[in-house]
Amino acid sequence: MTRAVELERGLVVAGYGRHYLVETPEGRRVVCRPRGKKSECVVGDRVQWMRTVASGTDEGVIERIEPRRNLLFRQDEWRTKSFAANLDLLLVMVAVEPQFSESQLSRSLIAAESAGIPVCILLNKVDLPQAAAARERLAPYRAMGYDVQEVSLQAAPDEARAALAPRLDGRATLVLGPSGTGKSTLINLMVPAAQAQVGEISQALNSGRHTTTSTQWYWVDAARTTGLIDSPGFQEFGLRQIDPQQLPAYMPDLRAHVGECRFYNCTHRQEPGCGVRAAVERGEVSASRYRIYGEIHEELSRPAY
Repeated sequence: MTRAVELERGLVVAGYGRHYLVETPEGRRVVCRPRGKKSECVVGDRVQWMRTVASGTDEGVIERIEPRRNLLFRQDEWRTKSFAANLDLLLVMVAVEPQFSESQLSRSLIAAESAGIPVCILLNKVDLPQAAAARERLAPYRAMGYDVQEVSLQAAPDEARAALAPRLDGRATLVLGPSGTGKSTLINLMVPAAQAQVGEISQALNSGRHTTTSTQWYWVDAARTTGLIDSPGFQEFGLRQIDPQQLPAYMPDLRAHVGECRFYNCTHRQEPGCGVRAAVERGEVSASRYRIYGEIHEELSRPAY
């Protein structure tokens, strides 16, 4: 009679290649690899794993991924790949300087909307003279109902921490932002032990291999109730999982006018009687947002190879 193997539960806090760092409910971290050839785990996954002994080291095998509440994707030139799961908040960082890309911001928001993840847009460096222009560019997003917060992480760190702490408390938050927005400053401000956590993960995953983690989970508090997830180096959100016909549903300013279209299957590109295009002409939807919609709609309408 074969004895059933008891599986342990854990949280994926980092990964490199086919090796993941899984944290147990007690806070112990174990290097695990997935069962089989496919590597489908992402940071934020809740998994069930089995202990193994390899070369005298306590390691494990991930047997299954527990059902996810949500999942975000990243996109490179060749493919779409999942990279974070089970998020409570997406914190999208932009800065007064350098000027942020509205296209990149919009894609982040669409990805979050499609996954059902709340968003906070964080405008950093509001102590700079160009702050008024940045606020003006973000005004349409405030009008759509997005939570837009302003901070000066370097000039006023205490005020920034006080403003952010209630939003992050008890949540798993993915922090996103292009180079120069202050993402590292934010991580180090909210997680004083961030560098120690990076070293711990690098040491655990290394085992004679050169490793850098692409996505990293940090605990903000000693009780491990508040998590920040940093995903450096990715260029674009993966949106290929979205049906182009559903795209306006994930853009609140366009969504508000879809019901005014003459045709139920209007693409909002050239059909007569389009409520969205009429809203653009009235200035109720910005020209830049409509342009971004057109670009993404065209991308999603291309056949996948």
